[in-house]
Amino acid sequence: GPGESRFLEEKRHWAKPIPISELVLLDRERCIQCGRCVRFANEVAGEAQIDFLGRGDMVEVNVFEGQAFSSYFSGNTVQICPVGALTASPYRFTARPWDLDQVESTCTLCAFGCRAAVQSSANRITRLLGMDSDPVNQSWLCDKGRFASEAVNAENRLTEPLIRRNDILEPASWGEALELVARRLGELRTAKGASAIAVMGGARLSNEDAYAWAKLAKAVIGTDSVDAQMGDGLPAEVVVALPRATIDEACKARCLVVLAGDLREELPVLFLRVRSAAVDDAVPVVELAPQSGSVTGFATASVAYGPGEAAELVRALATGGAVPATVEPGQWSAAAEALHRAGTDGEGIVVILGRPSVAEDGALVAAAAAAMAAAWPAARFLPALRRGNVMGAIDMGLAPGLLPGRVSLDDGRAWFAEAWGSVPASRGRDAAGILGALADGTMAALVLVGADPFSDFPDGTLVAEALAEADFVVAVDGFLSSSAALANVVLPAAIVHERSGTTTNIEGRVTRLGQKLVAPGQCRPDWMI
Repeated sequence: GPGESRFLEEKRHWAKPIPISELVLLDRERCIQCGRCVRFANEVAGEAQIDFLGRGDMVEVNVFEGQAFSSYFSGNTVQICPVGALTASPYRFTARPWDLDQVESTCTLCAFGCRAAVQSSANRITRLLGMDSDPVNQSWLCDKGRFASEAVNAENRLTEPLIRRNDILEPASWGEALELVARRLGELRTAKGASAIAVMGGARLSNEDAYAWAKLAKAVIGTDSVDAQMGDGLPAEVVVALPRATIDEACKARCLVVLAGDLREELPVLFLRVRSAAVDDAVPVVELAPQSGSVTGFATASVAYGPGEAAELVRALATGGAVPATVEPGQWSAAAEALHRAGTDGEGIVVILGRPSVAEDGALVAAAAAAMAAAWPAARFLPALRRGNVMGAIDMGLAPGLLPGRVSLDDGRAWFAEAWGSVPASRGRDAAGILGALADGTMAALVLVGADPFSDFPDGTLVAEALAEADFVVAVDGFLSSSAALANVVLPAAIVHERSGTTTNIEGRVTRLGQKLVAPGQCRPDWMI
C-alpha cells in the first residue's frame, strides 16, 4: 500500500483492552461503531447492557458506568463483532483463527442441543462458535455453553483408574480395576439379587454410550433401578408419552403455554427463541408459574399458583372456573382469552412443560400435563428437561420402567428378551428411591455414570447417608467429584469433545457429536468401559 498517508492528525488513543465483564474485553480503537453488539443485546437478548455512549467524534460502544456486561449471552457479541473490538478473555491472543482445527458438534451443557463449531490447537479447546442451525439455536450460544467447555482442558482431570486401598484411592491398571468391579458386582448380585444394584446418571453421555449402559444394567446385571435424571426432572413415562412439539412449532404456536422453571436459567437459548416469538412475531405466551421469572416481562398473561395447585389451575382455565385467590383477575382473563382464541380442542396450543422447582414434585407437574391433555386433546408438548442429553438417555432406556425405543418393560419384554437374552422382571427405583434404599440397606451397590449426586441431587443429606451405607460404589467420570472421592473404584472416562456419537435434544432431534480432542492419559469412552 501507499508508504505515506494524507492524514497528519494524531489518532484517538484509548485504554486497551478494558474488561466490561469477566469474559468480554473491549478494544475501542478497533471499533467501527457498526452497532451489531448493541442491536443483539437490545433486540435479541432483551438486555440493553451495551450501547453507544458520547456524542460527535467521541461516540463509543461501552457499558454504562459502574455496570458490568452481565448478560447470559455476552459471548454472542464477541462472535458477531466484525473487527475484534470485543474479544473473549479465554481466547484473546491464544491462537490465530487460521491456525485452528475445527469440527462441527453439539453443545451438551443443557438439553437444548445447540450446534457449535469446536476449535482447538495442540489438543486443547480454544473456543466454541455458534453455528447457524435455524430450527434450533439460529447461531446463538449461551455463555455457559460457550465458555464452560474450558473444563475439558482442566489440569485436575482423571487420567488413570483408582482403587480404594486402606481407605485411600490409589492408581491401578484398567485390568485390575475392571476385574474388581465385575467380581464385586457379581458377588453382590449373587448374594442379594440384581435389584440390589443401581446405576445413576447417563445424561452427560452420547446416545450410544447410554444404550451400552442400559443394556449392561438391564440385560447383563438384571436391574431396572437405572435413572439418568437426578430427582429434578419429570417422570420418564410422561416425557415419552406426551405428543411432542418441535421448537419451531412452539415458536409459531397460536398460544404458547410455559409451565416450567426459569427458561433463561435452565435452557437459555430456548428463552431467546421464546422471547423472539413473543416480541417479534406476536405469539401469545401464557406463563403458569409459582413466581415471576424471565418470561414474565413479555408474557401475554402471567398466572401465579400456589404449591401443588398447577393441575387445579389448568382445569379452571379450561372450564372457565372461578378465579383463584392467588391470581390477578386481569391476568386470568388475558390467559383465558389467549387459550380460547387458539381453539377449543387445543389445535395450535404448545406447552413447554418442565419442573418449576425441585420443591414441587414431578408428579404434580405430570398431573397438570394430564389435565392439559384432557382439556386440549390436540395440544402438543415440548419437554423442558435441562440436564445434558437427558432425552437421549431416556430414549435409550436409562430410566426405570423403560427400555430403548420409548417402550415400557411390559410392552417391550418379548422383543428385548429375545434380542438381549433377558430383561428385568419388574420396574426398578428412580434416583430418590435408589438413594433411599442404599441408605436403609435395601440396596447394596451403586454405579455412578458421569453423575455427582452431591451436586446434582437436591437432598445432600440423603446422598451422604446412601454413599456411607453402600457396600460398593463405582464412579465413572472425567473428574474426581465429591461423590467419586467416596467411591471404591473410580474409572476415568472421556468427556465432551473427546468422544464421537450422537445426542438428542428436547424436541427429539438427533445430531452428531464431533470428537476434537484425544482424551488424556488412560481415559476411555463409556461404551468401551
